[in-house]
Amino acid sequence: MSRTVEATCPLCEACCGLLFTVEGDRVTRVRGDRDDPLSRGFMCTKGAALPELHEDPDRLRRPLRRTTTGWEEIDWPTALDCAAAGLRAVKRAHGPDAVAVYRGNPNAHNLGLLLFGHGVIRALGTRNIYSPTSMDQLPHMLVGLRMYGHQLLMPVPDLDRTDFLLIVGANPLASNGSAMTAPAVGRRLRAIQQRGGRFVVVDPRRTRTAELADRHLFIRPGRDAWLLATMLQVIFDEGLERPGRLGAFADGLEAVRAAVAPFTPARVAASTGIAAEAIAALARELAAAERAVVYGRIGTSVQVHGVLCQWLIQLLNLVTGNLDRPGGIQFTSPAVDPLGILRLSKPGTVGQWRSRVRGLPEFCGELPVAVLAEEMQTPGEGQVRGLLTIAGNPALSMPGGESLDRALAGLDFMVSVDLYLNETTRHADIILPPVSPLERDHYDLVFNILAIRNVAKWSPPVLAPPAGALGDWEILSGLHRRLAEGWRQRAGAALLGRLGPRRLLALALQVEARGAGLLPSSKHLTFRRLAAAVHGVDLGPLAPRLPGRLCTSDRRIDAAPTDFIAELARLAAAREPPVAEGLDLQLIGRRSLRSNNSWMHNLPRLMTGADRCTLLMHPIDAAARGLSQGERVRVRSTHGAVEVPLEITEAIMAGVVSLPHGYGHDGEGVRLSVAAVRPGVNVNRLIDPTAIDPLGTTSVLTGTAVAVTAAD
Repeated sequence: MSRTVEATCPLCEACCGLLFTVEGDRVTRVRGDRDDPLSRGFMCTKGAALPELHEDPDRLRRPLRRTTTGWEEIDWPTALDCAAAGLRAVKRAHGPDAVAVYRGNPNAHNLGLLLFGHGVIRALGTRNIYSPTSMDQLPHMLVGLRMYGHQLLMPVPDLDRTDFLLIVGANPLASNGSAMTAPAVGRRLRAIQQRGGRFVVVDPRRTRTAELADRHLFIRPGRDAWLLATMLQVIFDEGLERPGRLGAFADGLEAVRAAVAPFTPARVAASTGIAAEAIAALARELAAAERAVVYGRIGTSVQVHGVLCQWLIQLLNLVTGNLDRPGGIQFTSPAVDPLGILRLSKPGTVGQWRSRVRGLPEFCGELPVAVLAEEMQTPGEGQVRGLLTIAGNPALSMPGGESLDRALAGLDFMVSVDLYLNETTRHADIILPPVSPLERDHYDLVFNILAIRNVAKWSPPVLAPPAGALGDWEILSGLHRRLAEGWRQRAGAALLGRLGPRRLLALALQVEARGAGLLPSSKHLTFRRLAAAVHGVDLGPLAPRLPGRLCTSDRRIDAAPTDFIAELARLAAAREPPVAEGLDLQLIGRRSLRSNNSWMHNLPRLMTGADRCTLLMHPIDAAARGLSQGERVRVRSTHGAVEVPLEITEAIMAGVVSLPHGYGHDGEGVRLSVAAVRPGVNVNRLIDPTAIDPLGTTSVLTGTAVAVTAAD
């Protein structure tokens, strides 16, 4: 007999509501939930692939231990004892900082990992903490911290009420949003046009989003800061600024006016590849719109001026009066607010300590991931000799992947909490596989902070976990108890383990309600009410929150942080860098709706069709090199080289080539049978791990100079 289970997809930021038809212990059908208040029936192909992920024969079900003859399955008590003993031995022999922790992207989608990961880190006592933050959203977070007082104060576009949307360096039709939880984003973009509005895309590639847009402008990679600063210059120069009520609590706008003065359209046209008049017209169109949004994402973040880009985007929204207003960009009001009464997240820090080798500063308790390999490979006090990875695959996702791969092989001890034996976990001594995403409950603690509508939803497990299996939080709780030192730590670990994520969520809702909540409807949102609302609870549209939402000491916006202004001045004085000999093309990344970083390439549903790990090149560039469609080409940078099939298309700007992220499944000892058929290449082998944004230590992943020739 079949039954239907309502749940939220845990795979990406869209957080779509899904309906699972379950017969016995199998999911036989997945479809979008039309009654979900946010997704309204939308579902992408990744959600439909969840049953394949659950049933994947390569997915690990029992803990593995490395032996001299290969991997052996062991029971959970033995696995946890061995994992904790190995990490503890490294810590005692070489100090707490000799053990590093890397938490991958899925941590943000998993309530148990979010709530229980910190306990393990505290028990280890290490300052070597890493995550994809410094390869992704760090510029957003740093700008939120400096302008608004907290790294999680990242306002999101009010897509459903805007009249004009400018998208810079983002492809939400492929990402389902990103730093903007917006399921069915294509439907929402078309709705802007249907109500008489417009949206414009600026990108070096004509993406799926750009094809839908009213206008697409090609821009040279890494030149977004010049464009954004020039738009501000036009707005100030022509008297188009109208911050409105924001001007009463925003400091530094005159300093911004002076700083952008050198960025005239005529001066930056050649640098950006966009005509001067087109830049000026875009600025005027933004300023004239009744309700408008400027939104920039990964393409504007992972470049040498990523922090400047995100700051300038916030300023464009501020000076046009579109910050904190309906139809502009607004701050959310989540039912469980990490900034609120529980203080789950305090204002971040910058530079409280620095990396041992290169001296790069920490941000919000984490070091930039670009230094992880060198911290393992450089001898001396504090050298990283042990590693705990939690749902991450840095060997594929980090720049300089070959160097990190060698470093992982040389560790004294390594533990991985992961579903797969992949390019990273193959180096582990112990692998601890949690239950599948369908066998655990779910609540979006992080992405409710970024949702374009205030919602809350708790999802029970779709399928009962098998006897003896452990969830992510149970694995971390087990490690925490074994690593805890002193009665206080041990008592805290035991208490958290008894509570579990579900009871902690119930407690958080109870405390939020007693503390008057953030929205009237959230005051009475008990866990019982949340659990009973199987399709989710609609807490209403985004609403103005400033200045009360600000976390700065004076409750004012700092529109002109001193170091941001100084970096903008350096940008104004900068000259075009010389082109390295022979490296006359610029490399950018791309993503696909059918891909999820590196960890879902083992599902047949997502890997069917044409090969997606290809190099995109404009016909002019291909003809100049005598290259043809489908030919295997060699892509070379100063850091490495890969060989990949060529795809010739006018959808890429001349002088630019593109490779996707997350491929390269050709390592020895990896158990990914489907991915191995089409392994693709690791784009991070081309990227210099020492190249970082000077303001935010974000890895520079776009704009790498490369040469492309026919493969031998």
